[in-house]
Amino acid sequence: MQSRDPPTTTGMVDCCFEHACQSPDLLGPARDTPGLATAWAGRFVVREGLAVVEVLHERCAGLDVSKKDVKVCIRVPGGGGGRYRNEVTTFGSMTGQILELRAFLLEQQVTLVVMESTGDYWKPFYYVLENAPFELMLVNPRHVRGLPGRKTDVSDAQWLADLGAHGLVRGSLVPPPPIRVLRDLTRTHADLTRDRTREYNRLQSVLEDAGIKLTSVASKINGVSCRLMLDALVAGERDPKVLAGLAKASLRDKRDQLTLAMTGRFSDHHAFLVKLHLQVIDQLTAGIVELTTKIEVVTEPFRAQVALLETIPGVSTQIAVVIIAETGGDMTKFPTAGHLASWAGVCPGHHQSAAVTKKAKTRPGNSYLKGALGTAAMSSMQVKETFLQDRHSRLKPRIGGLKTIVALEHSILRSVWHMLSTNQPYRELGAAYHQRRHPQNALRSITRQANRLGYIVQFEPIPQPV
Repeated sequence: MQSRDPPTTTGMVDCCFEHACQSPDLLGPARDTPGLATAWAGRFVVREGLAVVEVLHERCAGLDVSKKDVKVCIRVPGGGGGRYRNEVTTFGSMTGQILELRAFLLEQQVTLVVMESTGDYWKPFYYVLENAPFELMLVNPRHVRGLPGRKTDVSDAQWLADLGAHGLVRGSLVPPPPIRVLRDLTRTHADLTRDRTREYNRLQSVLEDAGIKLTSVASKINGVSCRLMLDALVAGERDPKVLAGLAKASLRDKRDQLTLAMTGRFSDHHAFLVKLHLQVIDQLTAGIVELTTKIEVVTEPFRAQVALLETIPGVSTQIAVVIIAETGGDMTKFPTAGHLASWAGVCPGHHQSAAVTKKAKTRPGNSYLKGALGTAAMSSMQVKETFLQDRHSRLKPRIGGLKTIVALEHSILRSVWHMLSTNQPYRELGAAYHQRRHPQNALRSITRQANRLGYIVQFEPIPQPV
């Protein structure tokens, strides 16, 4: 059953400006200011000498979601004179109570519902309400943040309703159900892989504590030879020569070094910890294998898009699947390639104050997508005679390695937007693309380098065969 708080009625003029974006200037005298913020452009109307924000939705609802309940503010016309009243109601977060909320919103004839993406608590509400005959908008909490000390659940719901009514918020990207399924699988795969890496690091710490320097000889602790030696240690074998004799392939040539590395103070306590870590690693590995199989099945409808993305240097099948899962594969959601790069957080932010533009870090973006793009960027450096490798070589001396990786991520993501928009494979520009496009710049660079060394350079074109 729904529980209703006493209806709270407020008007625009009576607003107490509890949020950072609220300002009395919205209702102040009209000003002919050409530099008015572009985010508000087209939202102002002048009535009797006052500049007021245009109302786009006469009946709007704001939802402040929490784990146990949701505060619902219905903003409807009332009081005359273009004023509005807010009616606040509380509903529970169980599925049956959310269905009651849906019926309540339909009864109130709202045309827009705005809610914050609070943790994972927004998902039950969104999935029940997304097919309702009104517009449902999920917004980033950073865009509607309240001032500390003046923040309550009720005021947040009222503020969301006010912003939605005036069209001053933009919705977040919520992909369709098939993409959501794929995204859950790929994110779980990434999380388990990360957990397995941490477990290997814990295993390495135990070996260091026991004086076993296995990784000083073997490059990977998760190799076949290392696993055989660890299993033998757990089983009770302590003879370094016997343990070194378990090496396979190229490690057999390092048996003398392995004998020294396996000499330590490995005790039953260390054996217990190593056995525990190996069991956890095996469980995580089994889960990763099962997830990989499931992802291959779920990815089948997107096989054509994955094949297109695989033509980009450095982009593997796994990375291509992550890109599809995180972006949705539908580039119509992003007006330009720059919008996609900004949404993903692989381009610099803006920080301008007093007409001075300052350095700004990249904006927070999708961590899973940025991780996949970073892996693709580092892999693309190894592909010879490509545009991306040449771009890395040109940028790294000027801006450093980390910023160059972000630049490569930006280039890859822009290519993704164009490829999925036009359904065309990647077109390699080649390592000499910039030299061909601006040959004079390349000649000037060569001349400057020669002059620094004390030489004068004269260029003559190579005669072309007749």
